[in-house]
Amino acid sequence: MLFRELEKINSRPEPFEFYTASDLWTDDHTSQQMLSFHLNEDIDVSSRNAKFIQDSVTWIVSRFGLSEASSVADFGCGPGLYAARLAEHRAKVTGIDFSRRSIQHAIAAAGKGGLPINYVHGNYLEFDTEERFDLILMIMCDFCALSPAQRKTMLDKFALFLKPNGHVLLDVYSLTGFARQEEAAGYELNQLNGFWSPKRYYGFSNIFKYADEKVVLHKHTIVEPERIRTVYNWFQYFSPEAINVEFSGSGLKAAEFYSDVAGNPFDPLSTEFAVVAELS
Repeated sequence: MLFRELEKINSRPEPFEFYTASDLWTDDHTSQQMLSFHLNEDIDVSSRNAKFIQDSVTWIVSRFGLSEASSVADFGCGPGLYAARLAEHRAKVTGIDFSRRSIQHAIAAAGKGGLPINYVHGNYLEFDTEERFDLILMIMCDFCALSPAQRKTMLDKFALFLKPNGHVLLDVYSLTGFARQEEAAGYELNQLNGFWSPKRYYGFSNIFKYADEKVVLHKHTIVEPERIRTVYNWFQYFSPEAINVEFSGSGLKAAEFYSDVAGNPFDPLSTEFAVVAELS
């Protein structure tokens, strides 16, 4: 029995075979852990550090000419770190996120700040609206966590939701980043300082690399006294050419590339890059 469980823990699934986002973002304990990472302004976990976010917002407002006449949709808005700052620049902002805890925090913060932001709790893969946007954001490489079919769903939605002269801004992991990834396996008691559960547990981590697909999987198996659960965190890595192919299938085209969403010049050695897209 134990041998079979260990075999299962160390098994390599097909790329994007399993989708477990809800286990990370809707679980009461892990969603609280993720929110605490979001709100730690000094680290680049869940959200980037506060200085980068402020620099990024300053560039976004300037690059896209945001004003009180602008409408912005932030897909995967978390606790509203971008949405709130954009609303402070008077843009009309809609934020969508899977985590009820993050949305509740964002709503409370907007209320305290007197910011009229429309926050929507739900899976952005299922989000629909009659509103059309000047700018659509998907930041912190959220796009890379989605399967090819899910990415197609999102890009189709983006093309539908854009105003005729609107733009999409998102960031992705690069092939340079993929080259630096290595496969690994390990386990630890209460792995990641109790991140996965408030109870005593053993956490097993496997990193699998898929050379042909340019995909990396971080597979986490959490063994508690009463249950075993597995969380699959997928990361797709891209070249600018691959992004263009994906976008073109949904009536979008990549217009500009940067090293990040703060507008720094594109560097092929960067482990991430950002793309500005528009309707083709």
